[in-house]
Amino acid sequence: MSQTVSALSSRLSLRLDADAKRKIERAATFAQRSVSSFVLASALASAEKIIGDHETLTLSDQDRDRLFAALLDPPPPNRALRSAFADHSNEVVAHGDA
Repeated sequence: MSQTVSALSSRLSLRLDADAKRKIERAATFAQRSVSSFVLASALASAEKIIGDHETLTLSDQDRDRLFAALLDPPPPNRALRSAFADHSNEVVAHGDA
């Protein structure tokens, strides 16, 4: 029991107009859920979608194939990359982080 109480100890409150409240209550009734349960489920579903949209990269088949080809057979390092690697290596050695 204490685990459930602990897990549900955070609160979120909001202010809304009467029409919005009635609409949410009506939808919760249709969904056969409490208003709190309905609002929580709806907010979490929306949050998961928004987070997923921002954390997921969708590639076309052609772009996916190009990405895999570049990962499996990368081009040799160019001068700028070799220079950056040398600078980084010198910095690591200078600070004793090796």
